[in-house]
Amino acid sequence: MTTSLAVPTEPEVQSPRECSHSLFSYDEAFSRNLGWFTEQEQLTLRSKRIAIAGMGGVGGFHVTTLARLGVGAFHIADFDHFELVNFNRQAGANMSTLSKPKSTTMAEQVEDINPGVDIRIFEDGVTDQNVDAFLAGVDLFVDGFDFFVLETRRKVFARCRELGIPAITAAPLGMGTAYLYFKPDGMSFEEYFQFEGEDEIQQYLKFLIGLSPKGLHRGALVDDTRVNLKEKRGPSTVIGCQLAAGVVGANAVKILLERGPLKPVPWYHQFDAYEGKFVTKRLPAGNRNPLQRLKLVIARRQMRKMLSNDN
Repeated sequence: MTTSLAVPTEPEVQSPRECSHSLFSYDEAFSRNLGWFTEQEQLTLRSKRIAIAGMGGVGGFHVTTLARLGVGAFHIADFDHFELVNFNRQAGANMSTLSKPKSTTMAEQVEDINPGVDIRIFEDGVTDQNVDAFLAGVDLFVDGFDFFVLETRRKVFARCRELGIPAITAAPLGMGTAYLYFKPDGMSFEEYFQFEGEDEIQQYLKFLIGLSPKGLHRGALVDDTRVNLKEKRGPSTVIGCQLAAGVVGANAVKILLERGPLKPVPWYHQFDAYEGKFVTKRLPAGNRNPLQRLKLVIARRQMRKMLSNDN
């Protein structure tokens, strides 16, 4: 009688990614959303695709907030890397991510939340060459561009309108947020802000005053020398960024689940947690409104005075 000895085989080792997939259950991970959403609505969110431009101040919080709501697919764009100056406000900015690309870093965070997510990364940011690919098949565009990125922002909003894609912009202002919703068949981004033919500084002023006609954030600013439109810099807080992501998430739910009611431009909305105030009002004609035009004249004078003092 002969005996054969079986050679033991090494157990198959799973990679961390494979392990996370095997442990993950979409239904369980997002079960605590139920009650605020029906089971069918949660499945609807899973089927939606959102494009977010910018993974810095607000963009990183946008994508993680929407991922935790259970949205199943994203297009994210950013060409920048994390720096120390980002640490006060950006979701992905830590010592472990210093100098790392913002887009791939935030993609990794989203995949840690939902290993089954479908996420496409645009590491060169949004450009004239890739804007159509960036917006292809998306149900909603969320503006996470830096405040001073106006030319590309204008182009993306215009393309969203042409493609019939709803769009939201939410700015972190001080310790609050101001936000606008653009319906594809409503007042356009250009009609509301009236940028055409204006110089760069005037465009920045129009963007700021169009976002926040009431200027609720101004009372919390203790050092206005930190605001410099010419050098494209200004103060910021993580409070404003997180609040911006919250209002975008709430409005995204209304848009994607067709819950309504929604107030698109010329309605504007601003919440300031520091002042404890919320305003939502209709601004007929946007920045062509006579009161807006007066505010712009005053703001331009103030800006000229600040620039002359700097010199």
